[in-house]
Amino acid sequence: MDIKFVFLILNGLTQAAILFVLGSGLTLAFGLMRVVNLSHGAFYMLGGYIGYSIVKATGNWPLALVAGGLSIALAGFLFERLMLVRVRGGDLPETLLTVALAMIISDLCLVFWARTPITLNVPKYLNPPVTILGVTYPGFRYILMGISIFIALSLWFILYKTKLGAAVRAGVDDRETVSALGVNIQVIYSAVFVISALLAGLAGVLGGSYLQLSPGGDTTILTYSLVVIILGGMGSLLGAVVSSLILGQIMSFGLAFAPQYSYFLIFIPMAIVLAIRPQGLFGRKI
Repeated sequence: MDIKFVFLILNGLTQAAILFVLGSGLTLAFGLMRVVNLSHGAFYMLGGYIGYSIVKATGNWPLALVAGGLSIALAGFLFERLMLVRVRGGDLPETLLTVALAMIISDLCLVFWARTPITLNVPKYLNPPVTILGVTYPGFRYILMGISIFIALSLWFILYKTKLGAAVRAGVDDRETVSALGVNIQVIYSAVFVISALLAGLAGVLGGSYLQLSPGGDTTILTYSLVVIILGGMGSLLGAVVSSLILGQIMSFGLAFAPQYSYFLIFIPMAIVLAIRPQGLFGRKI
């Protein structure tokens, strides 16, 4: 196989890793809990900027990853408990509230951080050249892939092997019955939203290290996240994995062979799948 194609495939897997972390977070809030969270892209951007500040101040990238994720998890918890819980169940109020939060976060980022694109500096010890089967590729990108696999396995374990996951899945199907059985559905909702926000913050640091952070980028990130969950199926973890892999390769090869259409190309598989299977590749009919 041509080494150029190997690099493009590896780049696609790296893109897929970031898309999965993004999409898995939104599929928890939007797909499982039916929360129309249009501030997901803003959470990503804020987490990335916080990570950037940590790296700039300390040079410690792992600390930046933890700080970016936990800070957005805390912000998500406060937002859900203080505001989102008051409009729970209303699609229009949830949409307006999360859009307002996204606009506030975007403006705050403009106030506290540079208005030009920035990238988080990854230390050399995390980015050594790695040669596998004669192909040399940056080690940090393998780390991104490894982190996404770890997150996928962790989410699978939480959703399908724990009582929390059973309660989440049952609450999606019949919230009233689950509440009647003594399960505090509000606590479940809060926990899931916090995990969703945590993943957005982690994705912000990962994406800001591989790509760039720039003002207004939250809208593009939100679009990518929505495409991932719509293509894969709302609420489906497997769908988020498969759609991320598909979109990652399309983005990689699209940028190489048709860069002027690269953004447009990611919508083609979504349109085809929606025409044939409106619930997505692995989604359930509602």
